[in-house]
Amino acid sequence: MTDPDRRQLLGHFVRTHRESLAPERAGGRRRTPGLRREELAAKAGISPTWCAFIEQGRDVQVSAPALSRLAQALALTRAERAYLFELADRRDPEAPAPAETADAPASLQAAVAAIADPAYGLDRLWNACCWNEAAEHLFVGWLSEGCERNLLRFVFTEPAARKLIHNWKDRARRLLAEFRADYSRSLNDPRLRAMVDGLRRDSALFDGEWNAQTVLGREGGLRTFMHPDDGVLAFTQYSYAPADRPDYKLVLLVPQNADGARS
Repeated sequence: MTDPDRRQLLGHFVRTHRESLAPERAGGRRRTPGLRREELAAKAGISPTWCAFIEQGRDVQVSAPALSRLAQALALTRAERAYLFELADRRDPEAPAPAETADAPASLQAAVAAIADPAYGLDRLWNACCWNEAAEHLFVGWLSEGCERNLLRFVFTEPAARKLIHNWKDRARRLLAEFRADYSRSLNDPRLRAMVDGLRRDSALFDGEWNAQTVLGREGGLRTFMHPDDGVLAFTQYSYAPADRPDYKLVLLVPQNADGARS
C-alpha cells in the first residue's frame, strides 16, 4: 500500500467514525451527521484544521499521543484503535502486552501436531514452545531432551549447531537480522533485553552482528543440514504467524532434494 493510499484510508476511517457518533447536544439544525469536525477536534485536543487534514488524507505526521486522544474521542474498540494506529504507521503506547502463557497457543500446537514434516513453534523470545517428532529428530542438540530451547542461543553458542547447520556463520547472521525485526516490537520486555545481553556476552559473532544493525524480514528458502545419522538433508522453510497470536511463529520445513526439488 502506498502512503497516499494509507492516508486516504485513515481519513475515511476517521470521518466515518466521527459521523457515526451522536452529538452530546442534539439541538438545532445540523447539516453534518454525527459530530462536527470542530466537536471531534475539541474532544481530541487537536485543532479543527489538523482534524480536517487527517480526514482529507493530507501528508501530515500525527503523533502517537494525538492518535491516542483521537481514538478515545471516537470511542474506538480495541480492534478499531489498533487499525487506526496501523493506518497512521505509529506504535500505540497503550497497546496491551501479549498475554504471557506457559504453553504455546492451542492453534499453534494443533498445526504443529497435524504436520508430518518437521515443524515447530517459536514464542516472542524465539524459544521453541512446541514441535513434532520430525523436528525433534532433525534438530539434534536443540529439540532433543535436556537441550537449550532458545533458537538464538542454540545457533550462536552450541557446538552442535555448527555441525548441524550447513554454512553456519551465514545462516547465523541471517537469523539474527531476522530476529532484530521482532526485537523492535518488544523493546520494553526486560526478558528480551536480558537475553540479548547474555548472547552478546557469550558469543563474539552475535555481539559483532548486533552492532552491525542489520534488519531483515523472516523469509523462507532452502535450508541444508548435516545430520549425524541421516547425512545431508535439504528443506524449504516456510514461516507463518497464527492469526490469534501473531507474536508466535509456526516454522515448517518441507523436504527437498539438494537441488531444491521436492523430494
